[in-house]
Amino acid sequence: MSKELFSKEKIKNLINDVDKSIEIVNINKFSNDVTIDLLIENFTHKSKAEARNNITEVLSKNFDSNLNFKINFKPKVVDREDSNNQLKNIKNIIAISSAKGGVGKSTVTANIAVTLSKMGFKVGILDADIYGPSMHIMFDLVGRKPLAVDVDGKSKMKPLESYGVKILSIGFFTSMDQAVIWRGPMATKALNQLIFDADWKELDFLLIDLPPGTGDIHLSIVQKLSVNGSIVVSTPQIVAMADARKGISMYRQENINIPVLGLIENMSYFNPPDDKEKKYYIFGKDGVKNLSEDFEIPFIGEVPIVQGLRESGDIGRPGALQEDTELSRVFEDITRNMIINLTERNTNLPPTEIVKIKTMAGCS
Repeated sequence: MSKELFSKEKIKNLINDVDKSIEIVNINKFSNDVTIDLLIENFTHKSKAEARNNITEVLSKNFDSNLNFKINFKPKVVDREDSNNQLKNIKNIIAISSAKGGVGKSTVTANIAVTLSKMGFKVGILDADIYGPSMHIMFDLVGRKPLAVDVDGKSKMKPLESYGVKILSIGFFTSMDQAVIWRGPMATKALNQLIFDADWKELDFLLIDLPPGTGDIHLSIVQKLSVNGSIVVSTPQIVAMADARKGISMYRQENINIPVLGLIENMSYFNPPDDKEKKYYIFGKDGVKNLSEDFEIPFIGEVPIVQGLRESGDIGRPGALQEDTELSRVFEDITRNMIINLTERNTNLPPTEIVKIKTMAGCS
């Protein structure tokens, strides 16, 4: 059987024969290198490897041996058309919170963001922690300031970009030693500017890194934006989980009602370098997993205590950017589980309503 040199149409037909559920996004040829971008429903390491092997095998049989095929996979996400959302170019808005400070919420947010970017999504982070911003440090943007751009005759902030992630943070407008000493209304005004006076352009995901607690900033977010879902981060320590319970309860308030897509346990255990089979549960074992069962919320992953995770955040390069490491695999699994739960939420539930606070429920 004679082999063809190159044909996009035949490549599409062959991939369709391998798996009809795979969606072909793009096929590019440069010299003898052919790059194929695909959307796949089952985004596990095993399913990707199996699909890549099957597709490569069938393409190699049908095309000239000089062609080198590179196959990239991106998970399918069902986006929700949302008339409530004031940011029309942003498909999915996810709030990431912890209620308790110091549990690693911002570290988790940064690493989920770069993992989404590696998967091929357009991603932004809104650092809503007005009093303790950290994204400018974690993405090596200290001292940088957004530029003003003209959008339809209006001046907008252009988010800074690092590692494929667009970022806005109050940290861009204050010095490292400057404390933000604002009352609630002032902080809310600054937050509104970061949201609505920004030129985010098109995003598949906007991750909102919320401050600890359940206060003004949280209410401002749910009153201004239609949030698709939330993620709650906690350590397994009882003190941290006590606050995580309050955070979950906030999202479940009748007048807020934002689906919790999953719980993440940070600082789950420590593996000593000389014995990777041994696990030390410094802050307790399975605390967040048990919490997820109590609230009937998906447990989407655990992050071990790894020195490299702290170091990478301190130098402004999130650890999940590394390829084929323990950290990158951990965050790939967490991000994949988040996408699966988000797709299920967008398929089965109506858009989240903009919150109208009419009572002081929960504040007595």
